[in-house]
Amino acid sequence: MMEVRGVYFPEAGSANTENTLEVAKKRAEQLGIKTIVLASTSGETGLKALKLFTDYKIVVVTHATGFPAPDAQELTPKNRAKILEKGGSILTATHAFGGVGRAVRRRFNTYQVDEIIAQTLRVFGQGTKVACEIVLMAADAGLIRTDEEVISIGGTGSGADTALVIKPAHTHDFFELKVKEVLCKPR
Repeated sequence: MMEVRGVYFPEAGSANTENTLEVAKKRAEQLGIKTIVLASTSGETGLKALKLFTDYKIVVVTHATGFPAPDAQELTPKNRAKILEKGGSILTATHAFGGVGRAVRRRFNTYQVDEIIAQTLRVFGQGTKVACEIVLMAADAGLIRTDEEVISIGGTGSGADTALVIKPAHTHDFFELKVKEVLCKPR
């Protein structure tokens, strides 16, 4: 038996970013995990993580280009340059749970399997859905290995409020992804 402390925030959102990063770092040190995958829309959360997680592999996953509007990218050029300068990797790709399935929903007003999976994961919170999705995306891009646990950090709206220890998988092997530990999330 293993006992692991979980942190539950009273509210979701960016007010939990610093605490989420601290909880994740403490557990990464305990487990010897050296890869952190995190969602960052504008790049602010990515920069905060790079300040805290020195000597770690940091993979910053952005929204797909076109997510907010056609051809628009929310990661600012300034933050992109800073993340790369500080040694972080950036992944901008189609969302694992919202590619062609989202197009089908928009055109035919019906949900596809990928969006049903996303909605199911949201039962545990938006950050949990994000943390699982970005690990799939990073594995598909070859930025993380599927045979090494990572800590994945997601959020609700902006910032970070959820951290999970995950054994990654590629999207086509989705059911091999394993959430090993819930480190923190909104209650």
